[in-house]
Amino acid sequence: MTNEERFEVQREIAATPAEIFAVLRDPRGHVAIDSSGMLQSADGQPVGAVGDEFVVHMDRESLNDLPMGKYDVTVIITRYAEDAELEWTISGTIQPPIKHLYGYRLESSDVGTLVTSYYDWSQIEERYRGRVNFPIIPEAGLRATLGILARTVEKHL
Repeated sequence: MTNEERFEVQREIAATPAEIFAVLRDPRGHVAIDSSGMLQSADGQPVGAVGDEFVVHMDRESLNDLPMGKYDVTVIITRYAEDAELEWTISGTIQPPIKHLYGYRLESSDVGTLVTSYYDWSQIEERYRGRVNFPIIPEAGLRATLGILARTVEKHL
């Protein structure tokens, strides 16, 4: 699915929804599968409910689009369904928060799990429209992250 302010990408991954969700709910899992290079490390416990938070240490030099350097963001969980859905927004250097959303939906499949990754910037604060280039992460970045997720959780013989 793609529209002007949201896109989704999908990939079949040969692992169970529970195995994949374990990576997605863990702050260190976010860092491990990031394809942008911006996520450097994370602090916090695996999330378990809407409203849970963790901190990610970022480095914007990986994108080389804004002179932000190193900074921290707080990931705030906005949707949570065990082994099925995880969505979040961030709060960080830019205030008020931009209100863009990232997320995953997991569905059992014949292969293991159909993973849908999405990025939605339809709810961003009006003050940021035209000042920040969206999407920050391109569709290809989400696809690459799904590839790293597959490599991380699939059991190869």
